[in-house]
Amino acid sequence: MKSVDNDLIRQAVRESYAKIANESSDGCGCAPSCCGDEGVSSVENISLSLGYSAEELSSIPTDANMGLGCGNPQAIASLKEGEVVMDLGAGGGLDCFLAVKEVGTSGYVIGVDMTPDMITVARKNVESSGYKNVEFRLGEIEHLPAADNSVDVIISNCVINLSPDKQSVYNEAYRVLKTGGRLAIADVVTRGPLPDDLLDDPKLYSSCISGAEQVSEIKQKLNSAGFTNISITTKDDSSEFIKEWSDDMDMSDYVISANIQAVK
Repeated sequence: MKSVDNDLIRQAVRESYAKIANESSDGCGCAPSCCGDEGVSSVENISLSLGYSAEELSSIPTDANMGLGCGNPQAIASLKEGEVVMDLGAGGGLDCFLAVKEVGTSGYVIGVDMTPDMITVARKNVESSGYKNVEFRLGEIEHLPAADNSVDVIISNCVINLSPDKQSVYNEAYRVLKTGGRLAIADVVTRGPLPDDLLDDPKLYSSCISGAEQVSEIKQKLNSAGFTNISITTKDDSSEFIKEWSDDMDMSDYVISANIQAVK
């Protein structure tokens, strides 16, 4: 286990994303601490670089898109009408509102986030959108606010790396998924062991760097939770936006975006 205290990590992450939720400025890829004051792309351009289409982005409440993430879980989720979907670390609700369109009025979407400010933004977006089959619940992804065997698909966009207890996240995902349910996650993985100075920096944890793990570690945790049909595919083109996550160094030397899929 990395030496940064778990509570410090959660506090740093919560404070970082509360700041983003309370600002109307441009987003910054993974996390607020990734941004500088100059040369930041627009929120829409950031999301386009992550794999969302202009049509998708124009179909959701404007405030739902904060320019956060490292991919597009919708692209691998293969959502079907009538399914129940849960988004881990939902933020303003971008992926939830896209999922609602896929599951239709007979489906249901639940966004979970541990930051009260994010939940407030997301719930306001529900009110403005008029959707009746999407809700946002305050909670930690290590302790999901959902019943056993109640969800068809779990999606997440560059959030599990922020957890200091990833095994609990995967265990909880397995618990709430129905038999045959699936994970469709966009996240970052490391290219190799991270240097100690990166591992022990809470700020870099909030920036999706220090908490990232190697592919082999993630597969082991998914196996331990009980998942099968595990697939982790890295995306070489993600270096183009990851290198913008820090003004001090090229973070694409250390992490790369990946699509993570598995079945209960």
